[in-house]
Amino acid sequence: MASIAARTLTPVNASATPGAARQQDLAFIHVSPATSSPEGQDLTPNSPLPAHQALGQALGWDYAHHGLTPPVEHLYPNSPLRQGWLAGAATFGARTLPATIHTQRWLALRSHAWARGRSFELVQLTPNFLQQIDSAFCPILRQALNDKPADALQKSIDRVRDDAGYAAGNLVNLSRQANAAKASHDWHSASALASSLQQGPIRQTAGLDATQWARIATLCSFVTALPHEEAARIPLHVLPPNRLRLFNPIQALQALVTRQLARPGWSQRLARIEALLPSDKLRGDFNRFVLALAPRVLAVKSLDREEDIRWALEDAWSDSLLQRRWTLFALQLSPAQAEALVQRAAAKKLSAQYVQSHCEHSATEGWALEYHGYCPAAIRPRLH
Repeated sequence: MASIAARTLTPVNASATPGAARQQDLAFIHVSPATSSPEGQDLTPNSPLPAHQALGQALGWDYAHHGLTPPVEHLYPNSPLRQGWLAGAATFGARTLPATIHTQRWLALRSHAWARGRSFELVQLTPNFLQQIDSAFCPILRQALNDKPADALQKSIDRVRDDAGYAAGNLVNLSRQANAAKASHDWHSASALASSLQQGPIRQTAGLDATQWARIATLCSFVTALPHEEAARIPLHVLPPNRLRLFNPIQALQALVTRQLARPGWSQRLARIEALLPSDKLRGDFNRFVLALAPRVLAVKSLDREEDIRWALEDAWSDSLLQRRWTLFALQLSPAQAEALVQRAAAKKLSAQYVQSHCEHSATEGWALEYHGYCPAAIRPRLH
């Protein structure tokens, strides 16, 4: 199995217990501005709070710092979040920070995680990060997202790995429907479900068909450290969303090569990538793979919108000949060779995206994998 390291591809322009069933991740909700701060309240706790309650107070303080009111379900008496909000409102008054839509989503996401005892990494996972991973379309349903509460296409944030918390590299924008359907599925369960639906007689599960479940499976595979031989055989049914960490070097190379066809000059760039390969046999197999990929993308006449180009590239991977030629080429590389090719291509500016490598430790830093994605401060009292 490949070591747990990851690559992040970024556009250059650019109350639960462990083991409990996964709840749907956050669908964004509107957060109203604070109007006034109640007076006559004792805003300071008499004794130090347990860690999880202290997190709630800090969250309430940040709501007040941005002039926003926390969700009403957290405004009950003795709520740590409410205490922090009242203390912050008394401190800041009208001297608040701007509350952009991504700041509101960041606070709402933190509230959602805190209420369910989920880990939330605060160093990298910022409003700016949420802005970078924002998307206009659901990568699973391929439909435009909206902000209508409870709508099937409402924009939501999904933790791709259910055993990890809210952290940079593990988050993607999905529709509410796709988020709920994905639930706790991982690469293996989603791919098995996609295969079952393809065979019939049942053609849909949770409102999604076999093609959509195949996209979920591919999405989950990106953040799953797989044996190289297994990762090399996975079709690229969905391109990696921005800032998602890719644990398998061969998939990073697969995405980098596929994206070449999204921009003019792709033939010259792919020729330069081919020249980086160490043997004539590898270069020949790579060229045969490119010859299978290019016609299936170029056959699509309407490639004006970015979404159309992306989906054409993804759909090309449903072709069995293309997949066979890629697998033949990819299995001749080792994970280290695939990693080196990605780095060399990026250094020669042959990638449309910024490539950032993460070492084994930093790849999952802040993911709380040892606690299955839960906040240790929330679950520790339950373990004694």
